[in-house]
Amino acid sequence: MRFCVFETAAGPHLGCAPDVHDEYVVDLTSDWPRDDSRLPPPADVAELAILGDAGIEVARTLARAGKTKLEIAHLSLLAPVPRPRRNVFCVGRNYREHIIEGNAARGLDTAELPKFIQLFTKATSAVIGPGATIPLHAGLTRLLDYEAELAIVIGRGGCDISEADAMSAVFGYTIVNDVTARDLQRRHDQWFKGKSLDGSCPMGPWVVHKSALADPHALSIRLWVNGELRQNSNTSQMIFKVPNIIADLSAGLTLEAGDVIATGTPSGVGYAMKPPCALQEGDVVAVEIEGIGRLENVVRDVR
Repeated sequence: MRFCVFETAAGPHLGCAPDVHDEYVVDLTSDWPRDDSRLPPPADVAELAILGDAGIEVARTLARAGKTKLEIAHLSLLAPVPRPRRNVFCVGRNYREHIIEGNAARGLDTAELPKFIQLFTKATSAVIGPGATIPLHAGLTRLLDYEAELAIVIGRGGCDISEADAMSAVFGYTIVNDVTARDLQRRHDQWFKGKSLDGSCPMGPWVVHKSALADPHALSIRLWVNGELRQNSNTSQMIFKVPNIIADLSAGLTLEAGDVIATGTPSGVGYAMKPPCALQEGDVVAVEIEGIGRLENVVRDVR
C-alpha cells in the first residue's frame, strides 16, 4: 500500500492506493468507520501511524473495498505529513561520495568517514508538498541548494530501540528534498538555520508502507534540475543504514509515531560543482526514488 494526502473543501484527507501502479486512491478519511472512538479517522499519514496495526488493518480493508475512489491526476496532493508534530530529523554526511565532494569544495584533501551518525533537524514550517513552490529567499541566501533523500516515517515509536528491533519501528518510506542555504549553514557554524527556511523541506508525494518495499537499502535515488541529472546513486551506498539510524537516534530519545527521519543525500549537490551552481528562479527540481515515486517542485522568488 501507498498513502498520500490531498486537499478537499473540508481539509486534508488521507488517500490509499492499494498498488504502486494504481491511478486512483481510496479516500480513507471519508470511508473510515466512525463506530470506534479508539480509531478516529486519520487525515494524514502521521495520524494513521499513531493508530498502529489496527489502523493499517482498517486501511487495508477500505482499500480493498474501494468505496470512494478518486483519480490521482485530479487531486491536489500535499505533503503526506503536512505539519509534523516535531522537527524533521535528518542525517548528515551519510554517503561516501558526498563526503568526498563536500571536503573537496572546502579545500580539504580527505575522505575520512564519520565514526558516528551526524544528526540535525529541520523546522516543521519548512515542510511543503509536491508541486508547491520552493522560495528562493534571494534576499537572504545566494547559494540555495538541493539534496535528494530517502526518509523514514516512524510507526511504533519508542526509546532505546535496538538495531535488531529497529525495522519494526518503521511505518514506511517517503521522499524528502533537503533544500539548504549553504551560505547560512556556514555563517552560523551549525546547520539548523540554513536547513530550516520556509519551504525548504519538500516531502512526498507518497509514503509507501514498509510491507510494500522489500529493501530500503536497494533503491535508486536520482535528482534532476531542469531535466539535467545531478544526483544518481543508490540507497545501498548509505554509510549508516536504517537500523543504525533508528537505534542511534532513539538512544535516550523517544521516537514517536509519525516522526520523519531523512537519511542523507548522495553526491552531485550544487555547491560542490565547479563553479558552484545555486538554484535559480524558475528551476524545476525533481527527485525520484525507486518504488516510492517522484517529487517535483519549482523554485520561485516569492518576495
